[in-house]
Amino acid sequence: MGLKRPTIYTGGTFDLLHPGHMAFLQRCHEIGDVIVSLNTDEFIVEYKGRAPVMTYREREATLLGCKWVAAVVPNMGGADSKPTIEQVRPDYVIIGSDWARRDYYYQMGFDQDWLDERSIGLVYIPYTDGISTTAIKARLTNG
Repeated sequence: MGLKRPTIYTGGTFDLLHPGHMAFLQRCHEIGDVIVSLNTDEFIVEYKGRAPVMTYREREATLLGCKWVAAVVPNMGGADSKPTIEQVRPDYVIIGSDWARRDYYYQMGFDQDWLDERSIGLVYIPYTDGISTTAIKARLTNG
């Protein structure tokens, strides 16, 4: 009987799934079983001021089709990720290194003490340069 793999929490919009997303999810999977907290359509409109290209259900189906994703849960807390993190009970929260120069703790509504109290590690995975949903959308409008 094998050892239990760590549970990984990561969250995001994952609109127009692209190679950068895939590289990130693969790296997360190398560490443990990946549970994606997927932003709702309503939260994306509130946060970004525009709707995603793909609906929640379409983005969820795409992620569930990815061999590196064990499960998808809705990010029901919006800007406050704590309720979903507590639901998932991960060993690690994993984010892209593009967040290393931004205030990730403020963005997510928690601090290091909150993570420490729950024995949750925070891991940064290198960001894939040269590809993003924003860049793909720009190609579509400039094509």
